[in-house]
Amino acid sequence: MTFRKNFLLALLCGVVTLPAFGQDVATPATRELPVDRIIAVVGTKPIMWSEVQEYINFQRQQGATIPEDSAAFVTYARAVISDLVDQEVLIATAKHYKIDVTDAEVLQSVESEMKRIRDQFKTEQEYRDALKTEGFGTVEELRKIRVDRAKRDLFQQRAIDSLKAKGRMPSVAVSEPELNEAFLRAKDRLPRRPATVTFRQIIIAPKPSAESRKATLAKIDSLRTEIVKGAEFEAVAKRESMDPGSKELGGDLGWSRRGMMVPAFDQMLFALTPNALSPVVQTVYGAHIIRVDRVRPAEVKARHILLKWKLDSADVVRARAEADTTLAQWQKGVSYDSLVARHHDEAELRLMADPVPRDSLPAAYRAAIEGKKAGEFAGPFEIPNPQTGFVKVVVMQLSTSEEGGEMKLSDIRERIRSQLAQEKTARRILDQLRKETYVSIRM
Repeated sequence: MTFRKNFLLALLCGVVTLPAFGQDVATPATRELPVDRIIAVVGTKPIMWSEVQEYINFQRQQGATIPEDSAAFVTYARAVISDLVDQEVLIATAKHYKIDVTDAEVLQSVESEMKRIRDQFKTEQEYRDALKTEGFGTVEELRKIRVDRAKRDLFQQRAIDSLKAKGRMPSVAVSEPELNEAFLRAKDRLPRRPATVTFRQIIIAPKPSAESRKATLAKIDSLRTEIVKGAEFEAVAKRESMDPGSKELGGDLGWSRRGMMVPAFDQMLFALTPNALSPVVQTVYGAHIIRVDRVRPAEVKARHILLKWKLDSADVVRARAEADTTLAQWQKGVSYDSLVARHHDEAELRLMADPVPRDSLPAAYRAAIEGKKAGEFAGPFEIPNPQTGFVKVVVMQLSTSEEGGEMKLSDIRERIRSQLAQEKTARRILDQLRKETYVSIRM
């Protein structure tokens, strides 16, 4: 991919990074051209040849290959000049939209970059010597340049955001020939396609014994009665709730949309009216009392009190036996959906429908599917459950299993399409902005 495309895509994605710090190595071509002169003008802002050279050096430090022969170097320089013009056009657009950027907004990222630079050197003296070699008199001079660059990047990103908000960056269609051409250009640089799988699974969580469940329900009933008699919900939640994420907030769950919670909780959440207290709700996590504080279209703001089910090793033994039985029934042809309804932990994912690299799976999954082919079953095997300190038991079936190999267009079609669409959209709006701004390229 060319430098130009990287720049445009970075703008669209909001990822414009500060260049790396390193030694300037001049090419013969740079010495054959004038030391400094105005190379382009955008609005009233001149772009100097020294700025072009500086930008080329930064690209070299980031790993770009700079042409050695004069003719090729001039062609490369023309592309860099065009990119610098695009940047100035965006900055001019930002100023037209009254967008401002302060030093304070970029200082944190600059300080992080300054620290990264400093950490490359063993001693302070080596650091300062390198600064002098690069042409910087002091650390403060380098910091000022970094701040200026970071502000330029933020100006450009905010210009892009404003253009999007004003509807000036509609998506552009990408044709099939363009997809094929982009794939062929990038093919030699693409990594190998990893071995992938898709699968469906049933995860069995240990369930509390009848006695344990009864004790938990009795306790939460007493808490509900306490609230009904006048105790503050928030105070009881802080004292008794076993949900670490909301306990100290008085049970506050924030705003929730439908489908964010497990089914039983979700159903009750959207059935309650504001300030009404729910009956006890049982989920895989435990027993809950819910109160809705506010309602607005499609979402509610609520609090809850959770008492977790108490488990012991005997419950894990029963879960392992349940997993063995479930796998046996599944292998004999009992429908997956019916087994899921009876056994699957509703807090866990059922299907992995999109291909996932085998190497990215947790160790327990990788071990279980080692050597397995599409259609074969795996398990039972155990995965940790940090919420309870016990384990869950998994049985699964591979839906697909693809070997690794050379990347195909089908593997990255949508990624290429998205990237090309962003590049074409960026180019179209930049060309339009150039027509609306005075631009003179003098090379």
